[in-house]
Amino acid sequence: MLKRAGASVRTITQPLRPQVRHPIEMVSVDLGAQSGRVALGSFDGRRLEVSEVHRFPNVPVRVHDRLQWDALQLYAGVLDGMRAATRQSGTSVVSVAVDGWGVDFALLDRSGRLLQNPVHYRDRRTESAFREVCAQVPARQLFARTGIQLMPINTIYQLWSMVAGQDPVLDVAKDLLLMPDLFHYWLSGVARRELTEATTTQCYDPVAGDWAWDLLERLGLPSHLFGEIVAPGTILGDLRPEVAEDTGLTGAAVISPASHDTASAIAAVPFREPGSAYVSSGTWSVVGTEVTRPVIDDRSFSANLTNEGGPSGTFQLMSNATGLWLLHECQRTWEQHGHRWEFSELAALAGAAPPLASLVDPNAAAFVAPGDMPGRIADWCRRTGQEVPEGPGEMVRCLLESLTLVYRQTIELLTAVSGVSPPAVHIVGGGSRNELLCQWTADATGLPVWAGPTEASEVGNLLVQAMALGELGSLEDARAVAGESFSPVLYEPCQPGPWDEAYGRFKQLNQAGMVT
Repeated sequence: MLKRAGASVRTITQPLRPQVRHPIEMVSVDLGAQSGRVALGSFDGRRLEVSEVHRFPNVPVRVHDRLQWDALQLYAGVLDGMRAATRQSGTSVVSVAVDGWGVDFALLDRSGRLLQNPVHYRDRRTESAFREVCAQVPARQLFARTGIQLMPINTIYQLWSMVAGQDPVLDVAKDLLLMPDLFHYWLSGVARRELTEATTTQCYDPVAGDWAWDLLERLGLPSHLFGEIVAPGTILGDLRPEVAEDTGLTGAAVISPASHDTASAIAAVPFREPGSAYVSSGTWSVVGTEVTRPVIDDRSFSANLTNEGGPSGTFQLMSNATGLWLLHECQRTWEQHGHRWEFSELAALAGAAPPLASLVDPNAAAFVAPGDMPGRIADWCRRTGQEVPEGPGEMVRCLLESLTLVYRQTIELLTAVSGVSPPAVHIVGGGSRNELLCQWTADATGLPVWAGPTEASEVGNLLVQAMALGELGSLEDARAVAGESFSPVLYEPCQPGPWDEAYGRFKQLNQAGMVT
């Protein structure tokens, strides 16, 4: 049983390696819900250059009606990427770090062996767990203790479903690691949980800076699984000898960055004005603003906002919303029916489709599970008395316009809760290269939009590594490097009128109870 540390968040004591002459080379591993990407970063003290060296699919597998991540296949992809980095850089790489999605976890036995493939957050096992947990601990109390948005995918509900179902794996589990932590453990041999990931679990108390031990015990969750937490930018140690020999990265350190991919992406936002909002746009859309301490009160609870850890002691007041996953699901469904659409083709069709004809709530329960997304969207519009989108162009336009209205709604909530009206919006991640999404966000919010960097999680991962190595002195320095290395593109609002009317319709649909 791991000891509960009083000051849970700390940096492991490791002597920093001697100052490396510029440029230094680092490897980032960014694990997304659909693919993994390994990139080589070269930093000369002023600019960061990033080149992707390997990409591999992340395809969940359903076994016995349980949706799981193929962790070993992902690890094989990570190692392939590290070998590719060696081929491109030689032996000059000084560090490796992994970031990935939140909430999902791996369980290890007392010998440090993986007990089973981690379960996917979209698995249905938490459907009743959410209600059952809230019956024991009222939702307002859960939020007061953790500051985290109430979402059935959160770790706390996943664990509860295992306890309630008397899952036998809990009888032999000795350690819980979030997904990036698992790969750091396999690479370095050091098993630690990183802060930004820990905050996504809804098992962490951001005020106390430790696990919410009393909450875990009240729910009967196995608290012995929750071990020590480390801060973003912690040097865990060198690569295991066998990993270093296999990949050729001899002497490279393993660094725990801001390992939640959203936190890494936010580390790369080149803010131009204080108080600006951001959208990390990918499979999920995360809309938020950076704060110095968590905002946990009645207003943030009513707005269903979340407080997740960020780099350098910051917190992110934000909302997690369904993102471009809806579009990806549409593409997958169309391909199953023999129509493979490239996004450039879909964007052209969407741009030519009638504007603001139909709207959906991307966060509705109807759109949570994988499946026939075009059919569900059509059914939503039909049930709400709207025009049913015909063809891929109208369908994609409906999705993108609806996403931008979610952004506007969330920014209004953030403004009301924080008391700060954002002067601009920064869009980072895959959505930043979507010109329609960026321009329509500017139009819908009435705010200038700065787009980029695109691979923000990779960039932020590398910048936090550079901070850990002593190559950058602060988060502000890191963001200045991001701004100079990846020039953002500006989108000015130009058509606010029609969007105001559409936003009114959008809110009426939600108020009418069509979110379920």
